[in-house]
Amino acid sequence: MEISQGRVATIHYTLSDDDGQVLDRSSPQAPLSYLHGAGNIVPGLEHALDGKRVGDAIQADVAPEQGYGPHHPQLVQQLPRSAFPADTAIEPGAQFQASTEQGPVRVTVTEVSPEHVTVDGNHPLAGRTLHFAAEVADVREATAEELNLGHVDAA
Repeated sequence: MEISQGRVATIHYTLSDDDGQVLDRSSPQAPLSYLHGAGNIVPGLEHALDGKRVGDAIQADVAPEQGYGPHHPQLVQQLPRSAFPADTAIEPGAQFQASTEQGPVRVTVTEVSPEHVTVDGNHPLAGRTLHFAAEVADVREATAEELNLGHVDAA
């Protein structure tokens, strides 16, 4: 059975950056299952997996436009330290949910000084080329519930 729209694919994957540093990988005991065509994984990887079968292995280089998008400088802001509760430890890498006119956005703290906190609303992998190595472990028809939910039923 081939990976195609509306089927559940299960893959083992490794994600690396341009320098070959591993950024993420599936656990050998818990490969990633996703509903193909539902936007559950980045478009570039989904496209590379389209039509593959159990046992197929791929190498996919995914440009930012087909991954987590370009880096948008306007999503980086410097805020006064007073905008954060005084008793909250603020350090680079900390994540918060910010309210914006477009709705909630997850931001990552990138710099902290006594007066300012710099936050970035871009996805941490925005603007980066993603390098995937993946192997198809399983392909099956999605259940009606999974199709209605738009993702794999984790139960």
